This record gives sequence, structure tokens and C-alpha cells, in this order.
Amino acid sequence: MADKSKIVLPASGPLKSVQVDALVVLKICKHASSAHPQVITGQLLGMDVDGELQVTNSFPFPSTDPSASSNDPDNNPASAAASAPRSKASAWYQTEMVRCLREMNVDANSAGWYQSANLGNFLNTNFVDNQYFYQNALNERTVALVHDTARSAQGALSLRAFRLTPQFMAAQKEGKYTSESLAKHNLTYKDILTELPVSVRNSHLLTTFLHQLDTPPTPNPFNPFSQPSSTPLFPNFDSLDLSIDPFLEKNCDLLLDSIETHYTELNNSQYYQRQLAREQAKIAAWLTKRKQENVFRAAAKQPLLPENEWNRLFKPPVEPSRLETLLNSRQIEQYAKQVDGFTASVTAKMFAVNGGLSRTQEL
Repeated sequence: MADKSKIVLPASGPLKSVQVDALVVLKICKHASSAHPQVITGQLLGMDVDGELQVTNSFPFPSTDPSASSNDPDNNPASAAASAPRSKASAWYQTEMVRCLREMNVDANSAGWYQSANLGNFLNTNFVDNQYFYQNALNERTVALVHDTARSAQGALSLRAFRLTPQFMAAQKEGKYTSESLAKHNLTYKDILTELPVSVRNSHLLTTFLHQLDTPPTPNPFNPFSQPSSTPLFPNFDSLDLSIDPFLEKNCDLLLDSIETHYTELNNSQYYQRQLAREQAKIAAWLTKRKQENVFRAAAKQPLLPENEWNRLFKPPVEPSRLETLLNSRQIEQYAKQVDGFTASVTAKMFAVNGGLSRTQEL
């Protein structure tokens, strides 16, 4: 797949935005809703035009059998689906799809991949590994589209585009996420991803059709007793619904789970610091004793003992990776922003309802 779908485009500066065709959006929404709440992934096809990545086509990755995968010892279907973009099992399928699309004179250039999410819960090691695979092995100018099925079900399409930052790409290439590595690359949880604005493109013919559908329904002039016909885009009042308590409650539960995970990672880091302090104290005591022995041996004109044997006698603990802590911190920020956005919209609705009731009472 890497040889047939990789493209080399002239450098035209960093990517500034992502434009997605409406048909691609519908394909992603249908694929995600059909498998909700499971995670689904797929391939994006398109091209880069003057810093704008235009996504014109897509196709889903085939569902893999976790029992047949040797990379997933736990036989976890969610993990197998999330790792499908870089899985060897689906490489042949992707290559054949790209070849068929190229023969049909359809855009067959890799523009990235897409993934479904549930309430913004998408930031994990599989996500960053997939995006690193695309930006490093396939094409540097690729994005990851995240479609939040739960948020879109509330009436507003949730489609976001992300890319890994150069700092995180450099750290991922080294494969080390120690304190020294994070300080070297000046990497924090805010520097993992960069989000690009997403716009949906419709053809002129489709835009004209939508404008016709947006007109209010009219009764049949030849039958005065007929009811007005409803249109698919006729305005509704679902957006004024105030019953979003389960949605907000689920976000708060996920936020609390992420905070608990953060405390677990913090305890692991503190345990490592305590173990390191003990080992360093032992090493310092051993060096002090060895230096005193060498002083006595020098006074007795005896050969000195080597002072670097502590590397063989003591084994300092290995610092745990900070990648999970970075991703979890970024996920906590994501949940906090979602809760803030939900409460802001609900507060505006509550004020509107309160104002309407007050005017009704005055009348």
C-alpha cells in the first residue's frame, strides 16, 4: 500500500484548512452510525491545493477478525478496528481499492484517514500511532478526520481535522517520552495535535436543489382541502430541546474516569521518583565508602579500587513513559471544553425560557 498510495506533492507551505465533499461526509456518517458505539476507520482520498486539503472520496477499512490477528493477544475488537489503518491485514484491500479508483479516473491520492468517536473519546495511542504512520510513512500532508457520532446525533455535525505537531513527530520518532525527552522537544499535552478548520463543499447543482428544499411547504392549489407537504429541510424545533442531562452526565462520567487515570499515572510517577531516590542514596553511600577505602589504600601504598563498579552493582529504575500522561491530559482538556460548551448552550436556553415565562406572567 505504501508504494501505490503514496504521493509526492510540491511543498506549498503548511496545511491551512480541510475541505470535505458532502458525499464524503454522508459516507462517514453512515459508516459511523451503522457501527455505533464501536470505533470505525476508513481511508480519505483527495489532493492538496495551495495549502487546502480537498477530500473528494473515501472508503471504509474492512472489519478484521481479532482472533486471526497476532498483534492483538487480547482479541480486542475495538483495538483491532482502531489499528486497521496501519494493519498489514488490510494493506491488500487498500491497495486494490486505490488501483480500482485510479482506473476509474477518480482521485486516488491518500489524504489521510477518518475515525469515529463517542463524546470526544478518541485520543489514545492507536490514534497517534495511526496519524504518525500516515504523516511519516505515506504522505506528510495528511489529516485525521474525527466524526463524533454522539454529538452529531444532537443535531449538529461534529467533524474535526487533526494533525500531529512537529514536536510530537520528533519525539515519536525517537520513541522516548521521558522527562529529558519532553524538555528537549519542549513538548506538553497542548503540543500533541493541531486542529485545522473543516468546511463542507457542495456542488452547484446540489446547492440549487437544497435551496429549493428550504422553501416553506405550500398547499396544493388544485385541492384546497389537502395538507401542506412537508420537505426534508423544513425547520424543526429539536434544537430547542432542553433534555440533555444524559448527554452532559455521560461527559462528566468520562471526565471523572480520565481524572482517575491521571491520578494513577501520577502515583506511578511518584513511585518511580521514590525508587530512584533510594537507589541514588545507595549509590552515593557506596561511592563514599569506596572513596574512604581508596584513601586508606593510598596511605598504605596499595592499588586503588575502581569507583565505577556501581554500574554493575546497582540498577536504577527505568523511567516510565509519559505518553499516556500526555494523551490523558489532552483528553481531560477535551472533555472540559465539551462540558463548558454544553453548559453554555443550556444556560442560554434556560435564560430564554426564563425570559419568555417572565413576559408571559407580566401579560
